[in-house]
Amino acid sequence: MSKNQVFVNSEIGRLLRVITHRPDEGIGRISPRHAEELLFDDIVYLPKMQEEHDIFTRILKSFLGDGNVLEVEQLVFEALENSAEKKNKLLDKVQAYEELPKRDREILDALDNKELTETLITGYCSSKDVILFDPIPNFIFTRDIAVTVNDHVIVTKAAKEARHRENLLTRLIFWAHPYFEALHDSGKVINLNNIDLFPPSRTGEQVSVEGGDMMTAHSDYLLVGSSERTTGYAIDLLKETLFSKNVVKNVVQINIPSARSCMHIDTLFTQIDVNDVVAYKPFIVDGNGSNVIVHRKDGSAKVYPSVKEFYLNELNANMRFILSGKGQSPFQEREQWTDGCNLVALKPGVAITYDRNIMTGEAFREAGYATIGAVDFLDKVDKGEIDPEKVEKTIINLPSGELSRARGGSHCMTCPIERISI
Repeated sequence: MSKNQVFVNSEIGRLLRVITHRPDEGIGRISPRHAEELLFDDIVYLPKMQEEHDIFTRILKSFLGDGNVLEVEQLVFEALENSAEKKNKLLDKVQAYEELPKRDREILDALDNKELTETLITGYCSSKDVILFDPIPNFIFTRDIAVTVNDHVIVTKAAKEARHRENLLTRLIFWAHPYFEALHDSGKVINLNNIDLFPPSRTGEQVSVEGGDMMTAHSDYLLVGSSERTTGYAIDLLKETLFSKNVVKNVVQINIPSARSCMHIDTLFTQIDVNDVVAYKPFIVDGNGSNVIVHRKDGSAKVYPSVKEFYLNELNANMRFILSGKGQSPFQEREQWTDGCNLVALKPGVAITYDRNIMTGEAFREAGYATIGAVDFLDKVDKGEIDPEKVEKTIINLPSGELSRARGGSHCMTCPIERISI
């Protein structure tokens, strides 16, 4: 893989390169007893979930090309292959975190890098037929592991201990993989696990920021949610680092309720076109239980009563808000829960959503978008009836019987590392 540019300055610029992760075998080992502990809401049927995710990645590849949809498992493998020294340091961290006895560390040391990668992700060592540690099922939500902001990458720090091994593997990728080494060495990887920059609070506040709570809305604006998973203390530390490095001019703190139903800001709104945001009306338009603080590099701040008011006054006076469930109860609550507001834009006006959010689909059509099922779309691409280059103003509906049960949509399942500048 060549050393290409890492750059994102919007949520909607044409997507050029992205990191995803296919649901792995570890998800098939989650028991009802451990589901809540591992932050998974349900016991899913893995083969169907993989089938749905494969359709998702085929859609991405139809727009980006095969080589630009990067599988996180392959990136881990290539990082391990690239540096034996960094591999050993990773294993030291994994051993300490997982509290592995010496005999288990010896098993890891003896594995080739392919099986080691599988074991580190799934927790299961097939050659020894032994479970060494828990799976990390949330690794399919690659949005959470890292966020590209202009020409920098922020490696996040998850709120829950169950996601710590994901973080170790992500740090390896952005430290040891040949694609990212130069970025890391030039100081453009901001690691929230660096205690010199992000020390623990002496008053008990946690350093945690997850990628679903960060959106690069504009070259000058990074949106960060203060939520169930991201703390105000961490946002304060992050904004000082971003300002000192001249990464952005404004860090926009979006305060939302600390609740599972809206754990990240991308469960409540995502931008899909220059003038369009998909939104959950009670919080984003009405401002119920929510407000916005714009922290500026010069030390000043501006408060807005809602995300809508922030957008209209700071980013785009013409911004339109397309409402999940058409803004009607109980449909808006149901479809926000099944990620009707959580879309990834492939280019301005073209985005992926779940097929189950029927009322939100009506809202898209009323707003002038075409909607099409993902399988139908791929069939027409294969037959030459659709050219992805020419697709405009379209929402692609992804099968979601199993994927949606994991509580994350297409925005959650993508970690963009390069978009065309807007």
